[in-house]
Amino acid sequence: MTDHQALMRRAMHMAQTARLHARPNPWVGAVVVCADGRIFEGATQPPGGPHAEVVALQNAIGAGADTRGATLYSTLEPCNHTGRTGPCTEAIIAAGIAHVVVGITDPDSLVAGTGLARLREAEIVVTEDVCDAEITQQLAPYLHHRRTGRPFVMLKMATTLDARTSLPHGPRWITGEQARVRVHELRANSDAIVVGAGTVLADDPELTVRHVDGPSPRRIVLSRTTPIPDDAKVHPCTVWTDSLSELLDTLGHEGVIQLMVECGPTLATEFHTRGLVNQYVFHIAPTLSGSLHAPGVFVGNTQLSLDECTIVSTTALGDDIELILEPLTQKVGAL
Repeated sequence: MTDHQALMRRAMHMAQTARLHARPNPWVGAVVVCADGRIFEGATQPPGGPHAEVVALQNAIGAGADTRGATLYSTLEPCNHTGRTGPCTEAIIAAGIAHVVVGITDPDSLVAGTGLARLREAEIVVTEDVCDAEITQQLAPYLHHRRTGRPFVMLKMATTLDARTSLPHGPRWITGEQARVRVHELRANSDAIVVGAGTVLADDPELTVRHVDGPSPRRIVLSRTTPIPDDAKVHPCTVWTDSLSELLDTLGHEGVIQLMVECGPTLATEFHTRGLVNQYVFHIAPTLSGSLHAPGVFVGNTQLSLDECTIVSTTALGDDIELILEPLTQKVGAL
């Protein structure tokens, strides 16, 4: 591992601390290494607050450090436009930074290479593509949203070893406590969550974040014909009656970066067969349903071949296993 990689991974760690509060802005981390070896860090603040690069510079200046001739690491290309805050490029130039190391360029149309161009115009050395594959994965929902205008769709399903989504005459929950806590983490990382009316009627879920610290997502119920009871726990929610494509276009326009689909087999199949899923999250419990009548993950003859997907990760959650897959035709970060 080079020094550039080690320091960029330090910036990635800072970026992760901004995951829950930065949206709809990208969650970015930055590290400033001063000429005297002192190191300062920063992460993107909530909308309206400073970006990661500015936070790192403010921390350095606030500690009395000299930033002239320093190297700045940023997981994402610094912005070069005025929005809720001023351009990060101008703050970098004003601080006398000599070298900027960037993980990936920003596909946002307001940035798209202009930040790096401005730094080079100011005769700052720019190094690109450090830990770019890892940062692309970290920022996958943001990158997908900026490139397509739609939210990154994550489909989460709990299943038995024989690929059934319920236990006849068994407990309500297939998976254990650690897996349920993980689901709340996934919800906190999502801007919105969608379920079908059937799930609301059968399970009466709240779909909020309760087992971890973090914001609850906006709740959406797909109900083309079935009314939602006034006393359902999912309220307040948006009831959607149009197509899934229109839903994704609308949510993307409204700034929803990640959409979590936490539903039954019917709605899961619709998202899957239409090619709308960017990431599959399966929580697999070490138990067998033992029933041919219990619903499967998908309905009909729908298949999900591993030849069409890449395995992103497998993680033990107590006695359960989390398996994350991504379709090769919609590889994270791709158009």
